[in-house]
This record gives sequence, C-alpha cells and structure tokens, in this order.
Amino acid sequence: MGIPYSYSFRNLWTRRFTTLLTASGMGLVVFVFAATLMLAEGLQQTLVETGSFDNVVVLRKAASSEVQSGVERGQAALVESQPEVAIGPDGKQLLAKELVVLINLRKRDSNNPANVVIRGVSAVSLKLRPAVRLREGRMPREGSAEVIAGASIARRFKGGGLGETLRFGMRDWRVVGVFDAGSTGFSSEIWGDVDQMMQAFRRPVYSSIIFRLRDSSGFDAFKARVEGDPRLTVEAKRETRYYLDQSEAMAKFLRILGMVLTIVFSIGAVIGATITMYAAVANRVTEIGTLRALGFQRKSILSAFIMEALLLGFCGGVLGVGAASFMQLITISTMNWASFSELAFSFTLTFGILWKSLLFSVVMGFIGGALPAVRASRMNIVEALRAT
Repeated sequence: MGIPYSYSFRNLWTRRFTTLLTASGMGLVVFVFAATLMLAEGLQQTLVETGSFDNVVVLRKAASSEVQSGVERGQAALVESQPEVAIGPDGKQLLAKELVVLINLRKRDSNNPANVVIRGVSAVSLKLRPAVRLREGRMPREGSAEVIAGASIARRFKGGGLGETLRFGMRDWRVVGVFDAGSTGFSSEIWGDVDQMMQAFRRPVYSSIIFRLRDSSGFDAFKARVEGDPRLTVEAKRETRYYLDQSEAMAKFLRILGMVLTIVFSIGAVIGATITMYAAVANRVTEIGTLRALGFQRKSILSAFIMEALLLGFCGGVLGVGAASFMQLITISTMNWASFSELAFSFTLTFGILWKSLLFSVVMGFIGGALPAVRASRMNIVEALRAT
C-alpha cells in the first residue's frame, strides 16, 4: 500500500514558512545557474545570428577575426573570379570587399572609453545582410565622410546618434543614419564607405571578402580550391561558422564561471534542504510510527519523503527560473575577445535552459532529502510510537 502524493503536498503546505525559506535558497542557486547559461546563450545567439549559412567569409590564413586579417587587392580579384559567387537580379556579383578596424569611443552614461568596430562597406553589403534595416536617416553617399551607426552604438556612445559627428581616422564623420540589425552583432558596429575608410586609416588591403554562394552545396569545392591555390594565402568559412568561432571562447568562459559559482552555492542549498528534511522527520516521528503501524511499508515512507524533497527542489527551480526570465529585459555589453571590440547582447532563455535548470533543482532536492528519507523509513515502529 502506497502513501498518496497529496500527503507530501500537504506536509509542505503545513510547513509553508520553512518550505518557502528552503525553496528560496534553492531558487537563488537555480537563478545563478540559469542566468549564466542565458548569458552564454545570448552571446552565442547574437554572434551566430550575425552570420548567414549561404554567405562565405574569406580571411587571411590563420587570422582569427577580421580585425587581424588582410587580403590584398590582387587576391581579392582572384576570389571575385570564382564561379561559386552568386549573381544578383541586377547582374552584379553579391560580393563585398570590406575593411574592419577598431576605434575608441566614449560611452554616454559613464564617459568610459571602449573599442567599437568600424566596417567599411559597399552597396552590396546590405544585400548580404537581410537582418540589417535602416531605421532612421539615410544611407551614406559613396565617396563621402558619412557613416551609419548600429542602434546599440547610437544609444550607448557619444557621437553615435543621428546627426552627430564622430572623429576618427583624422577626419570628422557625420552620422546620417541609424540601422537596426535585430539581435545580431552588427548593431554594435559603425558602417561607412570602404574606399573612404581605407584612405582614412591608410590601409591598402581589405580585411575580408564576404559573398553569397550561388549554390549552398558548392562551399566545400570553393574552400578546397582557394585554400589550395598557391597564389592565395586565404581561408574560407561559412559566415555562421565564423561567428560561432568568435563566440566560443567567451561562452566557454561564462559557462565555466557559472558552473563554479553554482557548485559553491548549491552546496549551501543542499545542506539547507537536508536540514529542513531532517527537521521534518524529527517533528513527525509519531506520525511516521503511526503510518508504519497502519501497514505502510518502509519503501512507502521512503518514497513519500523523497517526493517531498523533489517537490521542494521543484518549487525552488520554478522560483529561480521565474526570476531569471526577467533578465531577458536587460541588455549588457562586454568585450568580444576575438575582435577586442565591445558587443551588446541580451540574456536569452531557451527551452533547453529551462529544463536543465528545473532538473538541476530537482536533483538538489533529491540529494538534500535522500538521507532524511532513509532515516524516516528505517524508524522502529515501537520506538516511534513511544516518542509521543
């Protein structure tokens, strides 16, 4: 004969103040656990969504980012001549030769300096990035000292707003437009005419070449040909792969840091759950003896107390995940270690993080309740009834 599940629910409700305190402690641990995973996920999604699977990024061989890369004009012309490059409706190649450099700007709120990506682009660059939409103003005129700023730049950095002026490359640049790139990394960039940028920064080479594949399945053939060509010192990556590589180091660091903090905090939460369950057993010795006298077996007592511990952990998990979900309203910025530029992104809660967090909280409850449950199930009937 088994003890009904409602018995466990009622016992937790009877001790609701203690239950709330213990669940809150577990919820704090789950909050840290979930928030860390959300932070890493938000960073990774921001960078991965920046790329398109059908786009290819060509960089100098062994360069880990566009900032460190350099592709000479002659090599760029060879890449342009490859048959895998798609042709647009206007008959022009969907290929852009771009320049990427870093400048230092000051933030509006703190006046602290931070690195910002400047990207020299052409008219084709927008066609290759369908996520980018001009929100205010207009596009820069070709051959002019005009730029457009990502929404994150316009909001957070001095001189980045519409109609404002930025000073870099020994020239003044007027912001004539603000673009919205959604949750991608482009929102943290400033775009201008590539030829003007090369002159201003005295850069005779491009940083990268980005193009759309004529046929997505042709990437492997293109990669093998250009990387095996002795005239070229470049490597090719799908744009999604390139931005995924950009996020790996930082995401890995965040996950490790989160795991360390979670382990430290979870020890305290498990101890708190154990104390709570031991106190529940001590206060219900007579009740346990009565249950045994009524014919309930030891395994029924064990399962009832285990169920209480699991419910306690689940309640903590719900509290922690609920609190962590509000972190999605926050946008933070950090250093992109691959490009050494500032990147803005948001916490992102996914179904995977949700079930992992709840599972983690239930496991904490099980660990904290296992020993007290075993103690309750092993009580001697006569001794338990004498404790009245």
